[in-house]
Amino acid sequence: MRIVFMGTPDFAVPSLQALYDMGQDVIGVFCQPDRPKGRGNKLEYCPVKQLALAHGTPVFQPQRIRKDGAEDLAALAPDLCVTAAFGQILSQENLDVPKIGTVNVHASLLPKYRGSAPINWAIIHGETETGITTMMTDKGMDTGDILLQRAVPIPPDATAGEMTDVLKAVGAELLKETLLLIEQGKCPRAPQDHDQATYDPMMTKELGALDLSKDAQELSCLIRGVNPWPGAYMLLPDGQPLKIWAAKPLTCITEGQPGGFIKADSKDGLVIRTGNDTALEVTLMQMPGGKRMAPKDYLRGHKI
Repeated sequence: MRIVFMGTPDFAVPSLQALYDMGQDVIGVFCQPDRPKGRGNKLEYCPVKQLALAHGTPVFQPQRIRKDGAEDLAALAPDLCVTAAFGQILSQENLDVPKIGTVNVHASLLPKYRGSAPINWAIIHGETETGITTMMTDKGMDTGDILLQRAVPIPPDATAGEMTDVLKAVGAELLKETLLLIEQGKCPRAPQDHDQATYDPMMTKELGALDLSKDAQELSCLIRGVNPWPGAYMLLPDGQPLKIWAAKPLTCITEGQPGGFIKADSKDGLVIRTGNDTALEVTLMQMPGGKRMAPKDYLRGHKI
């Protein structure tokens, strides 16, 4: 099949590689425009663009595919489009271009966790299972018909970054299965139960601020769900942000007020009082300008 692929971040790379591995005719790749990164603010190619160029595939980077990318897409005349974390919404004009339609690789068990950050939100909400859905894209936000699904457990200590690594590989395998069934004319297709749908917003830096009046288990899920970005933090009395990259919830803690330190030394580490008679034992932290380290190591030479 003549396929146009649309994707941008690392999550989408295995899905694009799967198309090359299958011998599909990838006639073009669309991704987000290059963005400045790092201290030097240098333009950096996204992971999908790097892979596409390595295979000699033409790359298109419209600001908005609905407007300045529509003509390029139409000119390619694909049989099928495949999207995976593209980062832009397709118009009906875009969706009408491929003969077969547009298949999306989505990192949740739809209809739950529609939106741009399904892995993060599944962890933040304390889910023990997530997965991959391949679906036919329509003009709604992840509302199209479901093709295939595969469930994946979420380990109790898994971060969003770790689950992304797991799910991107699962997504590539499920995409292969989906395309083979489409080619054979045997791919199942079922409408979503929209009454069961959930949707969560885009991730923001503000989401990482810890409300220490909340239960430690809830805070632990948030810490995992915003790792690696935007990262969880609390403000110290002097106003400095203390980043918390990993923490264990503790129960039956009666001493102190939420937000106070129960322990803060090189022997016992760092334990923070939280709501509902709970506490967080911080296991990986980072001070401004410093490196990530265990609290016991930091507290050997510093005080909080």
